[in-house]
Amino acid sequence: MSDCYDLLIIGGGINGTGIARDAAGRGLKVALCEMNDLASATSSNSSKLIHGGLRYLEQGEFRLVKEALAEREVLLNIAPHIIWPLRFRLPVQRELRPAWQIRTGLWLYDHLARRDRLPSSSTLAGADTLLFDPCQTVFEFFDAWVDDSRLVILNALSASEEGATILPRHRCISAFHDDSVWHITLKNEINGDSIRLRGKALINAAGPWVESLFEIAFQRPSPHNIRLIKGSHIVVPRLHDHSHAYMLQNADQRIVFVLPFEEHFSLIGTTDVEYNKPPETANISDEETQYLLDTVNQHFTRQLSKDDIAHSYAGVRPLMDDHQNQPQNVTRDYTLTLESATDFPPLLSVFGGKITTYRKLAENALDTLKRFFPESGNGWTAISPLPGGDMLSRVTFAAELEEQYPWLPDNIRQRYLRSYGTRTHTLLKNRHALEELGHHFGGELYQAEVEYLRSFEWARTADDILWRRTKQGLLLTPEQLTGLENYMSGQR
Repeated sequence: MSDCYDLLIIGGGINGTGIARDAAGRGLKVALCEMNDLASATSSNSSKLIHGGLRYLEQGEFRLVKEALAEREVLLNIAPHIIWPLRFRLPVQRELRPAWQIRTGLWLYDHLARRDRLPSSSTLAGADTLLFDPCQTVFEFFDAWVDDSRLVILNALSASEEGATILPRHRCISAFHDDSVWHITLKNEINGDSIRLRGKALINAAGPWVESLFEIAFQRPSPHNIRLIKGSHIVVPRLHDHSHAYMLQNADQRIVFVLPFEEHFSLIGTTDVEYNKPPETANISDEETQYLLDTVNQHFTRQLSKDDIAHSYAGVRPLMDDHQNQPQNVTRDYTLTLESATDFPPLLSVFGGKITTYRKLAENALDTLKRFFPESGNGWTAISPLPGGDMLSRVTFAAELEEQYPWLPDNIRQRYLRSYGTRTHTLLKNRHALEELGHHFGGELYQAEVEYLRSFEWARTADDILWRRTKQGLLLTPEQLTGLENYMSGQR
């Protein structure tokens, strides 16, 4: 492995992998390190939405919303397998926000950026019998769903195919520079070995650890402070048979989403809670759990209890400290901070951001560094599909898969489509019957998929496969989980 790079990137979440993809495609020599698995923190614990952020209009974040809405269109085009339109219903709570205010906000949402893929907002015709008050006014609008952790993996995969070196489970333990080059030391978290890399520029995209990395690795203060805001979610059996989602208002001005999830479940979240502990310790609290249950139970005729919860997760969002009192009001915008001097090679740090604008953030990061790499190419990621996304449409490709693999159960074929897109052909290469997929670990998980994920997507543990590459952890029994863990560790 060469240790001389143009860019060294610390952080294997959506911002780090997005920057790595863009940079490698511009002809730069790139290495990215991540102390855990790719997408192991904030980037796999989101609400899984590509959206402009309707509620951010209320906070005056018009530039952010406009950029996010424009990016929504871009991402729908370049990743149609893992990103697709999602219809929302927004019941009006007149004591919180009058109908005219919401209607005005939706009009802005429809018109702030060019919209080719999604319909305009409207008022629901007829009653919604799932709600306590089925005759209340309900607005409908569209955003998009995303498999967040797969978005990270596919950016890393694209970066690798463009020549980048991707190093999951390599922790940066020190970073220093001489007059022209950064030197970083990485510790392999699996075997304890150390490697040293050199780079002409360094990017700190460590997410919740962006500030602490300055103290730990750079041994100096961070130029900005961040606020860690915890967002938690619960997963319950599917609340309804429809494919639409709900956006629920609360008296505390927060918003809770109820989203269709993995065919048989509903995803409910999120919370906004100030978090002052290490990011890796984040878990949903009893108070957050009850808050989410209460919110749903206040709106729907079907009532939920803690016994209905099949899974839960919490993520910590690293947001710029803009001195807002309420966590839900802290800006979701990002800041790129460049430090350089004659005797100081460039250091670019990423503060804040949201998954929807990751590609634009990456583009801006590379444009910021352009003067240090004048021979590098221009932005290219807006029109280049992510791996597996090179299809005419989901409908036509679904028909292609059905024709080519009629022996594959429909539920598995559909999941492969929305996980791997055209790379499904690689996964199923030379296989002509279900038994040729190898050992069945449980749920919809077969040995062929496990081996594909190990070979092409850096999966090393059962958790990597069950929660970040797939969501099959929702379906496996404890005994089946043990079987997969034994297989991954070499115990057959």
